[in-house]
Amino acid sequence: MTTMKAVVIHKAGGPEVLKLETLPIPTPKSDEVLIKVKAFGLNRSEFFTRQGHSPGVQFPRVLGIEAVGVVENCPNGRWKVGDRLATCMGGMGRDTDGSYAEYTCVKADNVQPINHDLDWTTLGALPEMLQTAWGSLFIALQLKASDHLLVRGGTSSVGLVAAAIAKNHGCFVAATTRSSSKESADVLRKNGVDQVIIDDGNMAAQVQGKKFDKILELVGTTTLIDSLSCAAPGGIVCMTGILGKSRSLLDKLVIENLTCFPGNIWHLDGFKPMEAIPSQVYLTKYSGGPKEFQEMPFNDLLGQVETGTLRVEVGKVFRIDEIKDAHDTMDKNLARGKIVVLT
Repeated sequence: MTTMKAVVIHKAGGPEVLKLETLPIPTPKSDEVLIKVKAFGLNRSEFFTRQGHSPGVQFPRVLGIEAVGVVENCPNGRWKVGDRLATCMGGMGRDTDGSYAEYTCVKADNVQPINHDLDWTTLGALPEMLQTAWGSLFIALQLKASDHLLVRGGTSSVGLVAAAIAKNHGCFVAATTRSSSKESADVLRKNGVDQVIIDDGNMAAQVQGKKFDKILELVGTTTLIDSLSCAAPGGIVCMTGILGKSRSLLDKLVIENLTCFPGNIWHLDGFKPMEAIPSQVYLTKYSGGPKEFQEMPFNDLLGQVETGTLRVEVGKVFRIDEIKDAHDTMDKNLARGKIVVLT
């Protein structure tokens, strides 16, 4: 076989711009590995790229920033045919064609082996989600077992797995949701959350006297200033997600039964750091890449998933020829967990 099915985007737009086409199977260069893709997760960055909001991305392009699968060809011999691998970032789906295909080429050093016997659906949900959660917690926030952590945007897929990882590390974990439903609270508690907080947009008023050592901000610019006010002296706030729209939309949209709302607001008008950042509070951000993916103890985390000590909330599962439906589900925030596509 010399051709493959791939999802190609020729212009920005809605899910309808994703076209299932036949392309040649790529030939790996000397420093690359060809992976037969078994599954991949959908990510908000792909949503932004599809809409035309990712600077520098040229169309046509095969999207997809993560994948799991088996080695088809590795010219330098670093990986053997049949090895099970995971990959993410490194320009996939942006600078080069990504994982929305039956095969993808990536740098041979931008992969991690899969040493655990998990199904492809579960594995497909993990590379980017684990990399983002683990990197935010341990690289950006320098999480310690004694920390009190607040996850703002707790019912997002990254928020849930971050809460579970932090709880396994020994932390006290609080997380926010805008939903007062028992279902939302139950999902958070099942993932290790000790304290469920209903996010009314003014968290600072709710946590007076009970501020947090570390705050993982997944909603973004719309809640960042409020989150800074929730940090104790010496605390660190890490902005990882940018999902929030303006306050006027908050009461009109319900997203994945989550705390955060779709959007692409990348800046703060009139930001005054001397006023917005409390004294002795540190602000950082996380946007991990291949280096951080390699630093993550991927197989240790897979082992926790395999034994059930680390929960993974997989939402809806699609086939590659259902990619428009998958993106429509992401657009409408109906998945209630990580969306996975099987090839």
